[in-house]
Formats: sequence, structure tokens, C-alpha cells
Amino acid sequence: EGNQDKKGEEDKHETVCLEQQKLRKNLNNLMKKQKRRQVLKIIGSQDDFKPWGADARAKVGSRLIELLVKTAYIQPPANQLADDPPDLRPAFVHSLRTVYPGRRYGVITCDPLIVKGLERTPRDMVIPYMPMLVPPAKWTDYDKGAYLALRSYVMRTRSKRQREAVKRAPKKQLESVFEALDTLGNTKWRVNNKVLGIVDRIWASGGRLADLVDRDEVPFPEKPDTEDQSELTKWKWKIRSVKKENKERHSLRCEIELKLAVARKMRDEEGFFYPHNIDFRGRAYPMHPYLNHLGSDMCRGILEFAEGRALGKSGLRWLKIHLANLYAGGVDKLSHEGRIAFAENHLDDIFDSADRPLEGKRWWLKAEDPFQCLAVCIDLAAALRSRCPERFISHIPVHQDGSCNGLQHYAALGKDTLGAAAVNLVAGEKPADVYSGIAARVLDIMATDARKDPEVFPDAIHAKHLVNQVDRKLVKQTVMTSVYGVTCIGARDQIKRRLKERGVFDDDVELFRASCYAAKTTLTALGEMFQGARKIMKWLGECAKVCQI
Repeated sequence: EGNQDKKGEEDKHETVCLEQQKLRKNLNNLMKKQKRRQVLKIIGSQDDFKPWGADARAKVGSRLIELLVKTAYIQPPANQLADDPPDLRPAFVHSLRTVYPGRRYGVITCDPLIVKGLERTPRDMVIPYMPMLVPPAKWTDYDKGAYLALRSYVMRTRSKRQREAVKRAPKKQLESVFEALDTLGNTKWRVNNKVLGIVDRIWASGGRLADLVDRDEVPFPEKPDTEDQSELTKWKWKIRSVKKENKERHSLRCEIELKLAVARKMRDEEGFFYPHNIDFRGRAYPMHPYLNHLGSDMCRGILEFAEGRALGKSGLRWLKIHLANLYAGGVDKLSHEGRIAFAENHLDDIFDSADRPLEGKRWWLKAEDPFQCLAVCIDLAAALRSRCPERFISHIPVHQDGSCNGLQHYAALGKDTLGAAAVNLVAGEKPADVYSGIAARVLDIMATDARKDPEVFPDAIHAKHLVNQVDRKLVKQTVMTSVYGVTCIGARDQIKRRLKERGVFDDDVELFRASCYAAKTTLTALGEMFQGARKIMKWLGECAKVCQI
């Protein structure tokens, strides 16, 4: 009788599995045909898809966490001797932590070995809003469009007032926005497996190349054998700095692992699509947050158009210009002909990079955007080796970046001729570089300050240290974000990060003070060069205050 019951359970389980497979196949076919209403109707009729209430989710989740804490233990290290007692300890520990007087929170902490393992296995995470294998649904309303089953909104905003304003807007008024988002969403992408293979090799060997973070942690300095309080204080600051650095590295490692997990998942697909929506400013972004064409150099290098086009004479020319732009280092500020000449003068390096990315001269690693540069080297080498380069089918996206878009808008609003020339709103043989212009003005101010008496002007010391550090990279982020109302504190943190990368200051206190001075000087230089933009920003701010009243 027991065997019959067991057989009955197995038959029932097999029937359920077959029904689920049939349902999944039916849903996939309907999704490919974009039968959205039928998909949602089927999902709504299935008990398995019906959402639980908040109370049920909390109770089940709490019980699962309790079971995990009680039963999960870490495995003994592989190098443990057989005669030693097993090093078994809980993987998770529940404790109470006082955040501030009168308020305590329950906290679950992981064993360090678990943390190390988790950062290497993001493939087990459920990543929301993955790229789609079929074209996204067309946007027709605030919450109708993009993903077929996932809830999607045309604008990402936390402001209830802004959300309601978008909902009230006449559909006719939003048609052009919907159309633009649909066009972006219908662009078909694929993974560049050659570049992904190189990224995987570098990452597997510990990172540290092509701007990939080091996979190893920074070792903690040993405690000095002294009772000198000043030495002990310095040691404590170093410990604090190392802890912060390791946290940042951990975050960057997790981010890279997530991006690579998506790339590996999509690598065998013929093509995929990125549904887009807009942020509160009206800027369009892919809804998938990790691996997309607006991401880091690694993301852009890994992605390419699924549908290639014959280069033609113009395409071959632009591929060479694109290579020079990616290499940067001043080359991107040459005329178009100068950039083409740069590419043609480095054909040996381009072929070597394409054929032996890691075993050869590694010329591509010198580029400002190395992975994108490598992708172009591989594509350009294949084109030039073909019988007719102009007929070569290329999949490379040639990205076009504006010259500080915010300042471009302000120059146009104020009909600022000088400002327009600085941000390439008027024609010129070579591209103007607003960041280099600001950096030159910052350098002038600092050179003057460095000659002052430190007793009278304390920042003279910082000016002397920073004179040799001023370049476009130091000021670029601050200039870019100034039009969005970056504060002096925000500018200080941006410049502090750049200085820390260069290792200019060993002492964190000095780094902080120098960053404050550099931020103040950069904002002063910006105000001098773009007075019109500053006046318009101030006027718009006053208008916003009036509208709020």
C-alpha cells in the first residue's frame, strides 16, 4: 500500500511537470508573437503566479531565515589537516545592534568566507529587467509598454507629484517620447564573444588590467611596536583607509561579476533588446541596470549591434576616427584627418592587438577606453585583411558623445558666443575642449596662490602640492555635474577620488584639505568662464522657488 501511494505521488509529480513544460512552451510562443494580453491572462489564471500578501511573505521569509541561521555551516578549509578537528562554524549569525540610544535592530552577519564566495557567484541572483529576446511592447501609457509581463513605467521617479503630472499629461503630448523610447528599445544587440573571452581571462587571473578592479584585498598594516600616540593614530588611520578601500573593491567586484553573469547568459543568443524609459530629467536609459550600452568601457566593449552593415567608404573612415577617440590621450582632440592618420600610423599595433591581445605588445591597454579599443582593433584588422574593406560587415557601434551637454544648453539659451565655441556648438577644424580650458584656468589660479605667503594664505601649501596635478581629468567630473547644481561638498568628493587614485597624499587629513581647496578653485574658474550659464542657473532657481510657493 505504501509503494502504491509513493507511485501515485510520483505519477502526480510527473503530470505536474509535463503541464508546466506545456504551459512554459505556450507562454514562450505567445511572447515571441507579442500576444501580451493573452500572456497576462494565462499568468493571472495560475495560482502559482498569484502574489502573496505582505503578512504571508513576512512569516514565510522569517521562518526560512531562521532555518538558514540554524542549519547553515561553512565547510572546513581545503588545506586543513586530516587529524585536526573540523573547523565548523555557523555561516550566518543573528545579533542585535544598537544604532542610536533607544533603537536596536536585528542584524544577520555572514562569515568572511561566505562573503568571499558570494561575490564570485552572482549567477545565482535573480537579476531584474533582463534584456529581452523579443522586441519590447510599444509604449502607450505611463505604465503600459516595454516588458510583456514585468510592471514597467515610462518614467523612473520617486516624486508622487511628478508621477501624477506624467499620468495627467495628454497622450498626444507624450507620443514623441513614446516613439523615441520604442526606437531605442527596438535596437538589436549581441555579445562580442571575442572581447568577452579576453575580459574573462583577465578577470580569472585576478583583474588589475584594463581598469578592472584587483580581486585581492589590500593587506592590513601591522601594528607598530611603539607607545607613541602619534604613530598609533597614523596606524589607525591607515587601518580605516584599508577597510574603506576593501569595501570599495568588494562593491566593484560584485558589480563586475553581475555584468559578466549577464554577458555569459546572453553570449549564445542571436540578439536581444533593451527596453528604455526616462529619468526625472527626461534622459532615456535602458531599464536593465548592469550590462548595457551606456555602461562602463567593459560593457560597451562587450556589446555590439546584432545586425551588421557593410562599412562603405564613410564607415571605414569613421572606424579609424572612432579608434583614435577611444585611444584618447590628446589624440581625440586632433582634426578628423589627424585622427585617421593616427590610426593608419599604428596599423602594426592594431593587428598585434587583434591577434595577440594578452600575449603581444598590449598596445590596446594604453587606450583610455581599452576594451572598446580592443573591439575596434579586432574589427578594423578583419576589415583591412578582407578582399574589400568597404564591403566588410561591421557590428561596431560608433558612440558619439556631446561636449558637456549641460553647458551646451546654457550657451544656447543665453546665446553665449564664447561659451558656444568652448562646447563645440560652432564649427571648428579641431574639437574645442572645455575641460582643458577650465583646467588651464585652475592652473593659473593655483600658480598665483602657490607664490603667496603660507602664513597669510594657508592654502598656498596645497596650491604648491597640486600645481603638477591639474589636468582635464581632475576637473572633468566637477565641470560636467556643475550644471546639475553640484555643491562644493560634491565637488570636493569628486576631486578627492581623483587625487586618491594618483596617491598624491599619504595623509587623509591633508588629502581632505587639498580637495576642499581644489574644489573651490575649480568652481571659481567655472564661474569666470561661464558667467552667462551661472546667471541663467540662478534665474531658473529663483523661478523654481516662485513656482513652489
